[in-house]
Amino acid sequence: MNNWIRCFRPAPDAGAQLLCFPHAGGSASGYHPLSIAVAGTAETLVVQYPGRHDRIAEPFAERFGDVVDAVLASLPASGGRPLMLFGHSMGALLAFETARRLAAEGRAPAALLVSGSEAPSLPRRARLPTPASDEDLIGEMRLLSGTDEELLTDPEILGLALPPLRADYAMLFARTHVPGPPLRCPVVALTGDRDPRVSVEGVQAWEQETEGPFERHVLSGGHFFLGEHLGRVAELVAANVPGRAVRSTG
Repeated sequence: MNNWIRCFRPAPDAGAQLLCFPHAGGSASGYHPLSIAVAGTAETLVVQYPGRHDRIAEPFAERFGDVVDAVLASLPASGGRPLMLFGHSMGALLAFETARRLAAEGRAPAALLVSGSEAPSLPRRARLPTPASDEDLIGEMRLLSGTDEELLTDPEILGLALPPLRADYAMLFARTHVPGPPLRCPVVALTGDRDPRVSVEGVQAWEQETEGPFERHVLSGGHFFLGEHLGRVAELVAANVPGRAVRSTG
């Protein structure tokens, strides 16, 4: 589609578009399973950050605002369908900033779904040195359990994984929260019950970011709990497509 947006399963007849933002160090391919799970409900668009996979020769992004600018400039035509936003971990904060920008431009999203992140007004729980050492990053990856242990000792794998993770963490920790008008769209916040970096109370604080409906869902798992709950996530996406279903209250 373009450098910034990927669409693994084009679905022009789906009732909505779902724009997804990966976690720090992640890439668009991580959302391929979700795009399958929501097929028929939403056409999934996934952000591909520079400096990885087919964009590996490009410089990493340094500021949240630059990512938001580029993503909004790259969005394909909606065909009149509502746009929903989804993000995990760092991606949740990028989705939030994108939602605020869209709202300010008079084209507010239909819903914001965030996972694996405390509310944007709260300080980050992890503060790694900038630049972070390989040991710091590997320790964080091990804590969050998002990578198989055997891969954490593979020099070739680490050579590919650590540079984008280091750059994304630098961008994340350089972010300063600027208070602004609350969103008016529904906000759905998800977390794993064993996430070492995200508290249930911190997830509940997302409620302060919208004047619209708010839901918090605590699911089993650690920081990377989504893969175990794709069916539930697909249900929440469907429940928040305008006019499609009664909203979830679970």
